[in-house]
Amino acid sequence: MKHGEIINKKPVETGLIDYEKTSKEFSWEAVKKDLFTTPQNKVNIAYEAIDKHAQTWRRNKVALYWEGAEGVYEKYTFLELKRLSDQCANMLRSLGVKKGDRVFIFLPRLPELYISMIATAKLGAIAGPMFSAFGPDAVRDRLQNSEAKVLITTPELKERVETVLFELPKLEHIVVVNSKEDHEPEEGDVCYNTLMKKASDRFEMEWLELEDPLYILYTSGTTGRPKGITHVHNDMISHYITTKWALDLRDDDIYWCTADPGWVTGTVYGLWGPWLSGISSYVYDGRFDAGKWYEIIQTYNITVWYTAPTALRMLMKGGDELVKKYDLSCLRYMCSVGEPLNPEVIRWGLKVYNLPIHDTWWQTETGAIMIANYPCIPIKPGSMGKPFPGTKAAIIDGKGNELPAGQHGLLALKPGWPSMLRAVWGDEKRFKEYFNVNGWYATGDTAYKDEDGYFWFVGRADDVINTSGHRVGPFEVESALLEHKVVAESGVIGKPDAERGEIIKAFVVLREGFKPSQELEEELKKFVRHRLAAHAYPKEIEFCSNLPKTRSGKIMRRLLKARDLGLPTGDISTLED
Repeated sequence: MKHGEIINKKPVETGLIDYEKTSKEFSWEAVKKDLFTTPQNKVNIAYEAIDKHAQTWRRNKVALYWEGAEGVYEKYTFLELKRLSDQCANMLRSLGVKKGDRVFIFLPRLPELYISMIATAKLGAIAGPMFSAFGPDAVRDRLQNSEAKVLITTPELKERVETVLFELPKLEHIVVVNSKEDHEPEEGDVCYNTLMKKASDRFEMEWLELEDPLYILYTSGTTGRPKGITHVHNDMISHYITTKWALDLRDDDIYWCTADPGWVTGTVYGLWGPWLSGISSYVYDGRFDAGKWYEIIQTYNITVWYTAPTALRMLMKGGDELVKKYDLSCLRYMCSVGEPLNPEVIRWGLKVYNLPIHDTWWQTETGAIMIANYPCIPIKPGSMGKPFPGTKAAIIDGKGNELPAGQHGLLALKPGWPSMLRAVWGDEKRFKEYFNVNGWYATGDTAYKDEDGYFWFVGRADDVINTSGHRVGPFEVESALLEHKVVAESGVIGKPDAERGEIIKAFVVLREGFKPSQELEEELKKFVRHRLAAHAYPKEIEFCSNLPKTRSGKIMRRLLKARDLGLPTGDISTLED
């Protein structure tokens, strides 16, 4: 399959049948009218996603199929989720949580995570989902910046938080999930199970404005701590229609999004998107295992599957013979997200699943799918696809001028879509930087558009590392390394990797008196992994005597990368030495 070759597959009758016609006639107002069943001065995403369905024929439809790593199975109907989230909202209200307060959720993919997210929205509070793989520093940065009032976690994960609690004066309560009945909570802690039993399962919804904040997710940049990307209830308009048209979800689907809600995909398309359309969603709280994943699809009759290119490459590594052991005939639609999808993976997917894989592109900041391969248009393997109807995407130069087809430049979006970020929490300056190229939203990605209107990803315009779909800022990793007593200086880059897209590589200068060794390398890896997250530690460490710096002292990561990969070094006129 050559670059630009087209896969033609006859489109089925879906909500998006004619891309060009729909794009010309599209109206966000029409989507609003289709979604909302309450007057628009009475808005809450939790009502549209859960409570509304609990009042219709969907009340006894399964909303959530959940499976734990130890083989525990549970399922929840829309009515059950309504009652449980009402209880949880009452429980949080008893702790003093009110509209605008931040409730951060540091949980594995337990049912309580999803219930807490819904409950927080019902209160008009702001949710902050975090990866259960986060270490103490990553948790502290988020709770500190957001001034979170409540943290919901497990006893095991709480141990990671304890070392940084003294730096979190605004945190009033830690709600501990899955604690034993006789658990004696520590000072400031409360038992989730105990309080839930006391709480009523009837809650008066907090009615909100569309622009009231819904959730905060932190994403990495090249400098400074992670920034709190803030989204609002208005996002649901984008969630609703992109789920229908880009993911092709229909009422009888059983849908599996493999992403954790600590990642924006897991929040938007693992929770709100499918439930806004009343779709049954499956969640697995376990580690990746190719055989287990195929077993899940077969057992639960998964029809639509949304996953990451890294996972698909790992499945590909598992081999064709493994696929043949399972009946995957229930699958009808596949999508990927998080990093570019290699053409060879699409070829392989066609061969073993007999399905094309539809790549999608979006970011934490965009809040919903912006560019995609839809069921009604041919797929060009390796392409991001075409802009979602109602979205204006372009390739621009540094001054904001649109570039012609075939020319590389910055991928940019014209502001105005419903799910666009509304703030960087507590940092107006960083928020404005997103729009400083002649009013365009600058994505930080470089790309080009072909003559047919398909977009093609080229790379990042900055130093942000995309490893297995996770954006990691080099500054975070460098800062964590510098906290170790042996490290004098550190520089971090992303290095191309066939399976993960990129891996993190660190260049480390040791303090006097310390010598490089294999043992020290492993110690540093473990140190960073513990402080940040399982995906944010350097898989490679190279010890060196110095780092290339500008005359102002800034580490030249570009030069480190060029030297490591054997690429041209470019302009080095600002080099210190």
